Amino acid sequence: MDREQLLYEDGPIRCILLSEFHAIAGSKISCQVPENFVSKEIFDSIRTFIIPKPQLQRCIITINTMGHKVIGYPVLINHVRYQRNAFYFNLCFVCHSWARTVQYEAVVKKLSEYLLMMEEETAFLSNAGKNCIINLFSCILSDLNNRQVATIIEGDTTIYLKIGHLKKDPPVVHDHQVPLLCYGFESSNLDTWDLTTQQLLPFVDGVNHVASISAKADVENQLVKSCIQNLVYYGVMQLLPLLKYSNVYMCTRELQKLTRERFLADDCRRYVQLQYAEKVDKLQLPSLFNILQLYSQMTHGVTLRSLCQRLCPRDNNIDERKLVSFGLQHNLIRCINKYPIFTGSIPTPKHKLYTGVHSFDEICCKTGLTPSLIEQEIDMDSNVTVIWK
Repeated sequence: MDREQLLYEDGPIRCILLSEFHAIAGSKISCQVPENFVSKEIFDSIRTFIIPKPQLQRCIITINTMGHKVIGYPVLINHVRYQRNAFYFNLCFVCHSWARTVQYEAVVKKLSEYLLMMEEETAFLSNAGKNCIINLFSCILSDLNNRQVATIIEGDTTIYLKIGHLKKDPPVVHDHQVPLLCYGFESSNLDTWDLTTQQLLPFVDGVNHVASISAKADVENQLVKSCIQNLVYYGVMQLLPLLKYSNVYMCTRELQKLTRERFLADDCRRYVQLQYAEKVDKLQLPSLFNILQLYSQMTHGVTLRSLCQRLCPRDNNIDERKLVSFGLQHNLIRCINKYPIFTGSIPTPKHKLYTGVHSFDEICCKTGLTPSLIEQEIDMDSNVTVIWK
């Protein structure tokens, strides 16, 4: 795996390092686990950042150099018992240069604050033997890498460390996207949600797009987007493309899961059945064969309308809208969108949307026109080309 593929991926803690400021020698490595992991050459190149000026004390500092990423939290203790009446130290985690390290920052800070407390109470860092600190760091390094948690017990003091994995930022919510509650949240009690969410949820049915929900719920559009984005971040909702019979869908490799995972196949059969058949016996659920037949026929150039006309899913107790929704939710299929591009020289206001960036769904929402009307206009305009992707 090359470096670009690894960029921003989570990586282990490779070393825990303690640096102190010596009154004569200056910044130095007091101890590190594993021993000699960070060479003197590397440390000398970053020593001014490891023990920085007082203005940067008690701040998270990250240094990325020479194949290492170092996360530290420099601390200064002012007291007459130290030479120059001050004691500087920095507890650092060392990771791969390509690793995402934001999840370690809170742990580094908490552990540094713990060492600060121990130093102030018992001179743990300045007087304790090196072996005692190495044993402590060895246990922390092993526990955090293997179990993501560590417990430190020193006398009557206990501290718990835990690595919290942060989620990626949620995607930007667009007017033409369709929000849908994730599995397990469909029957949630409305009273447990905030007021904005309570207003929106009755209109979140997997069919209404964001702009439509905003209008029907009488809630300001940007507030709706913020609310939905927050629910997507916490895994309560997901965003799907607008369902239209003129859409083209294509099956993915994930479709194989339906034949390999029995629970997924049973969920699919229950989900896609027609509304009036929801309470029938399990034997009358749609067959997996018919479901797979429909999914496998989804390919370039085949619209949902033509697929329904040819295979008649409702004759087999299958709701084609739910079939598409389930496929998109579980990545069994993906939507092939159309993007018009204006190739002429003098664009009209509408042509300014034809940049190859805005899909048909987005243009429909912005202009209020139906897809069929836009298609008719494009077919008659020789300066517009449509690409599928």
